[in-house]
Amino acid sequence: MFPTADDRRFSTPANGSERQLLHDMLRAQRNTLKLKCSDIEDDLARRAVPPSTLSLLGLIRHLADVERLWFRQVLAGQHSPPRFSSPTNPDGDFDDALPDPGVVAAARRAWHDEITFADAFIANANSLDVEGHDSWRGTVSLRWVLVHMIEEYARHNGHADLLRERIDGTIGM
Repeated sequence: MFPTADDRRFSTPANGSERQLLHDMLRAQRNTLKLKCSDIEDDLARRAVPPSTLSLLGLIRHLADVERLWFRQVLAGQHSPPRFSSPTNPDGDFDDALPDPGVVAAARRAWHDEITFADAFIANANSLDVEGHDSWRGTVSLRWVLVHMIEEYARHNGHADLLRERIDGTIGM
């Protein structure tokens, strides 16, 4: 399946404010993952190849936690522990991605909730220079987080390409 004329993921303006450009690119990457995970509910938890626990459902869960980390914890300063992983289960986002309708629905809902929060944070921030503290990177700006999130999604969308092709042969979406 190749993108159609109706595919507007990357049709946003190529000029404008830095905030708008970065936010549009992040939205496009999110929408790419959403597309790769569409119409295959029963196969979202299918693993890549043993012993890997990589799956499309795992990617949804992982990216919900990543959005939560950077926007809620680091930039907004909220005490918001990860939803799907923990210090005692650091790979829970992937390991516990089970082919259960309730698990799939919870993952989709969590991802949507974290994106909604992040989008509101981005829109309402005074500037891209808003800062937060991360134990790994130290002080980070909203600008850095947006660039990092685009990179994070782009990398995982490459994984999603291969996973989707393995599931049903779909390529080019």
